[in-house]
Amino acid sequence: MNFGGTIRLNRIGVCIIIGVFVLFLLYMSSNSSGGEAKVPVVKDVSDNNSINLRKLLIAAIQVAEKGGKEVVAVKKDNNLDEKTKGKTKEGVNDPVTKADYKSHCVMYYSLKHWFPTLKVISEEHSSEKDCSNLLFLDLDLNPNTVTSSSISLPDEMIPPEDITVWIDPLDATKEYTENLLEYVTTMVCVAVKGKPIIGVVHKPFGVEPKTSWAWFAVAHTPNLKPINEAIKNISEQAFGKNVEVISAAGAGYKSLEVATGNVTAYIHTTAIKKWDVCAGNAIVESLGGKMTTLTNELLNYSDTNVVNEKGLLATMAKHEWYLNRLSPSNVKKYPI
Repeated sequence: MNFGGTIRLNRIGVCIIIGVFVLFLLYMSSNSSGGEAKVPVVKDVSDNNSINLRKLLIAAIQVAEKGGKEVVAVKKDNNLDEKTKGKTKEGVNDPVTKADYKSHCVMYYSLKHWFPTLKVISEEHSSEKDCSNLLFLDLDLNPNTVTSSSISLPDEMIPPEDITVWIDPLDATKEYTENLLEYVTTMVCVAVKGKPIIGVVHKPFGVEPKTSWAWFAVAHTPNLKPINEAIKNISEQAFGKNVEVISAAGAGYKSLEVATGNVTAYIHTTAIKKWDVCAGNAIVESLGGKMTTLTNELLNYSDTNVVNEKGLLATMAKHEWYLNRLSPSNVKKYPI
């Protein structure tokens, strides 16, 4: 018998064979990663070369909460791997932990994956390779995921070059290492042309984690209330025996204390980093309050100069009254 001969395939048959082979390769590739964490494909959720602030707010809330979960997880493992960055000008140790870096990884690189053109400034620094073992956040753009269904958020488009995002992956690290967990927050701030527009402050510890956010002139979480006439009519007595000075840690915590009306002023007399105050600044001003330096200058968040050397005052009312009583000479002599 003659088994010799020629097999001929038409073009359709060749295309089918090639297609099946490609699908097989894709299938094998998708199953070859084993148990390694998968990084989602980069998806730029900007529209028409602009960034949608509604989407950016939703992302900011989710990354702050995801960063908080990393902070809590490291604390539960009781393996902080604490190191020091050195000392502040005031001689206080400035620690950094594994939680700072893990929170930074998920917050910074999740934002960069979803908004590749976004300028993000973080307190911490890690390469993407150092963060490769973490699962980056898969962004859920459904607003009801992170906000009340009764809150309507508009689509506001901003050129990416006008936006700077400041993140603090773990505010109050020193207190974190000392188990003073009520002061610990993770924060995201969105500044447009240098002005803080969106602030997100997440408290990961407590009976339940709690997130507060505000978008200037648009919306805010129900636990934050704009100033009213009763607050505007606070006593105009000078600092004296009837004034209670409360010692607290964490710029995010203290800014929220002002925003929620638990205290009337937050005063900081030494240098402070902008990622520590940007989110709180946005929230305070969204509710009708004010935050300035002690020389009555608004903080500019558009540049990369990360340090504010001129102190800080945050109030919900009578801002000028407080400033007048915080003269530079008194501040230098009696630091608070």
